[in-house]
Amino acid sequence: MVRRVAVRALFAVILSGTGGFHAIARAQATTTAASEPADAAIQADVTKALDNKRFHNVAVAVQGGIVTLTGTVEIYSEKEDADKKVHHRKNVKGVENMIVVAGPVVEDATLRDKLGEKLAYDRVGYGTTAFNALTIGVQSGVVTLGGVAYGPMDKDSALSVVANYPGVKDVVDNIEVAPPSPMDDRIRIAEARAIYGFASLNKYSIDPAKPIRITVVNGNVTLSGVVDSQSDKDTANIRANGVAGVFKVINNLQVAGASSSAK
Repeated sequence: MVRRVAVRALFAVILSGTGGFHAIARAQATTTAASEPADAAIQADVTKALDNKRFHNVAVAVQGGIVTLTGTVEIYSEKEDADKKVHHRKNVKGVENMIVVAGPVVEDATLRDKLGEKLAYDRVGYGTTAFNALTIGVQSGVVTLGGVAYGPMDKDSALSVVANYPGVKDVVDNIEVAPPSPMDDRIRIAEARAIYGFASLNKYSIDPAKPIRITVVNGNVTLSGVVDSQSDKDTANIRANGVAGVFKVINNLQVAGASSSAK
């Protein structure tokens, strides 16, 4: 009973001469009216920031400081760039990026092969791809990158290669970056010398797109890539295990022409 009386008293105050619901409605209308010029200013600022032929098919809408981007671009990196430009504008509270990448449609298997080739020759860091072991998955133009990169520069470079390739509709970043470690750096160099410096394995240093990949995380070494024979796989394993300071070697090398069950 006391609760009902309190509720009735509250409604009485709301509906009293202080303005009641009408006062609330007026306050809301005033707030909305005040926000409209701010939104208009944001829209003008964002539109100016996107004044580039790359974004000529992009439309901008603003409500309550939230910017919604719609329309189309030719490559995925342009969608990313538009998002970054808008986020950096004054008074923007958030961005809804609904831009569609409308560039060429590339069959998934073809896109994966092309991207694999591009990434294989992407030389950063040590100037070699041997210390990066990246994986690529493609489904309906959406590219998922995984695996381990030597450092942030290697990761960023790989993402840039993919984002700027025609046919990529979206990018999922699952790449791990190996933690910085002087000990791991020493092991990487020692492993490269032990493996590539051996006569029968030297051939894998000739083509930078087809190395024996060496990833090192906290003293644990993983070998990956494709070799010509089981003998090469076994030799690489022996050489890798012979490096001082290595805790464990995981040999994921595949033998060309062998089934996955025979690895």
